[in-house]
Amino acid sequence: MDTNILIAGVGGQGTLLASRIIGNVALKQGYDVKMSEVHGMSQRGGSVVTYVRFSPDKVYSPVVDPGQAHIVVAFELLEAYRNVGFLMPGGRLFANTQQINPMPVITGDASYPDEITSKLKSLDINFISADALSMAREAGTERAVNTVLMGIMAANMPFEKQDWQNAVRDSVKERFVNENLRAFESGYQYIKERC
Repeated sequence: MDTNILIAGVGGQGTLLASRIIGNVALKQGYDVKMSEVHGMSQRGGSVVTYVRFSPDKVYSPVVDPGQAHIVVAFELLEAYRNVGFLMPGGRLFANTQQINPMPVITGDASYPDEITSKLKSLDINFISADALSMAREAGTERAVNTVLMGIMAANMPFEKQDWQNAVRDSVKERFVNENLRAFESGYQYIKERC
C-alpha cells in the first residue's frame, strides 16, 4: 500500500530528522521511499514542510498533493491548520498543541487564529493532539518534540516499535540518542494509554 506523509513545522523543529526516521523505517521494510523538503523562511522560524512517500512499488515523485496525504504530522498548531487540506478524507492528523507566533503575529499585523483545535476536531479526519513540548522536556530536551510526534505516529502504524527505535538510533547523533528514545517512548505510550 502506498503511504503519503506530510510533516509541517517551523524552522528548527526537526522536520527533516522526522522524515529521515520515517524513511529509514520504510526502507528497512523493503519499500521504495522518496522524500522532499520545502523551505519557507526556515532559518527565521518560518514554515517548513517535508514530504515522505513510500510504497512496495516504485515511487516516482516525493511530492504530496492536496487531498492526497494519509498522514499529516504538525509540530505546531497553526501549521496543522495550514496543512490539513493535504489530508485525504479520513486521513490522520497528529499535532503538537504548541503555538509559535509567526512573524505577522509578532509584528502585530495579524492575530493567532482562535479555536484551531475545535475547528480541526470538526473535520472528517482522525485528529490526535498532544502537548509534545512538555513530553520532550520531560524526556530531557525540548528539541525532541519531533521524536515525541514520531512515537505518536508510530503507535498508529503497522511497523514494529523496535524498527522505529532502531531508526531513531540510526538518524540521531549518538550523544542525543537516549533522550530521543525517551521522547519517542513517551509519544508511543501516550497513544497506547488512550486505546
